[in-house]
Amino acid sequence: MGYPVILQVRGRRAVVVGGGKVAARKIRGLLAAGADVVMIAPKAEPELQALAAAGMIGWRVKTFAPHDLDGAFLVIAATNDREVNEAVAQAAAPGQLLNVVDAPERCDFHVPAVIRRGPLTIAVSTEGASPAVARRIRRELEEQYGDEYGPYLEFLQRARAIVLREVTDAEGRKRLFRALAADSFRQNGRWDEELAGLLAKEKERGEERRGENDEDPDVHC
Repeated sequence: MGYPVILQVRGRRAVVVGGGKVAARKIRGLLAAGADVVMIAPKAEPELQALAAAGMIGWRVKTFAPHDLDGAFLVIAATNDREVNEAVAQAAAPGQLLNVVDAPERCDFHVPAVIRRGPLTIAVSTEGASPAVARRIRRELEEQYGDEYGPYLEFLQRARAIVLREVTDAEGRKRLFRALAADSFRQNGRWDEELAGLLAKEKERGEERRGENDEDPDVHC
């Protein structure tokens, strides 16, 4: 069983060997994560040609050679030729993260089926056993976690900073975070208004506790 992580590849070199539809899927995901993508392929899908022409990826119009992996943080062998993919696997240096699309046993990592809703990322992996099953589960989750989760999570990012700044009591913060995470809060839709009300109530609680402590002569003993 693998160890699931979210890998930060922004600004890092990712070499994709291959220019077909599978390579295109891998490259789209890498670009979305901000990677510096270099494609090695003698020919490529029109989509990938357009990305190269726009300067969004580098394209070395050639067959694979081991030196093509120089400086790569991440390597994906995505051709339809097993011999080429194996040559990529053998050329990968220690410390370079390797994915071979037709050989799960050669991979350092597997690329999961992914759902993105703003800050929310849900990844589904079968460890290479069945990408089709992973895609089916992803479709089911896409229905359960709709587009509204994007703005909701973006609101929660802002709200968390406000709560941490304005509420000093640890228990009070926990109450607020639980309330903000509730389905009933998300479905309400009036998030800023509701947050303001919850903050006001929490501040009232804090003032009441301070008042009780001031009245109790033993509280400082």
